Amino acid sequence: MYAITRPLHITVSLFFYIVAYVMGGQSVVLALMSGGAWIGLVYFCCHEFYAGYVRARLNTDMQDIPGYYLSNPDNCFWVAEAEMNGRPQILGMVAVEGKNDPGSDGKKYGEVYRMIVSSSCRRAGLGKRLANTAEDFCRERGFSKIELSTSSTQKAAVALYFKLGFKLILVHTRSENLQWIVWMTRATILTMEKNI
Repeated sequence: MYAITRPLHITVSLFFYIVAYVMGGQSVVLALMSGGAWIGLVYFCCHEFYAGYVRARLNTDMQDIPGYYLSNPDNCFWVAEAEMNGRPQILGMVAVEGKNDPGSDGKKYGEVYRMIVSSSCRRAGLGKRLANTAEDFCRERGFSKIELSTSSTQKAAVALYFKLGFKLILVHTRSENLQWIVWMTRATILTMEKNI
């Protein structure tokens, strides 16, 4: 929804509808098919943008959570779960990876990864509790700051991070995806940090 409601995409959609209608002999079906094809391409790009990210993560750190996060004392991984209808349900998760700060004398910082809250638990304070858990861990490890990246389309997450005291330090479009796919999504990557 975010991508298709951007002014550029609305304009291009209307262009395809009108051109197909006029060039197709006032065929409503051709106009709808033409505009629908554009919307389908935008949808494909958005799906690939996020699905590609998930595929890449499932082949890296998420493939071996204990080995990647729990074998290093500067890394940690938390899962929030609750029992619902007699069965445990995962409601959220967050991870921290300790990294060397290249701009300081041997100081480390924590990078927050995999911050996810189930849609059934949003606006209930779980995201804040997970973020506070990650921050407490970073403070205990003596890290100088916390850093994270998120996409501009994740409005609730961005608002939460600002509310928790994070500052925006970088906006970019670099991604594992092809540049034209990133451009079609109209998303940017936001890098934020908080000194602790």
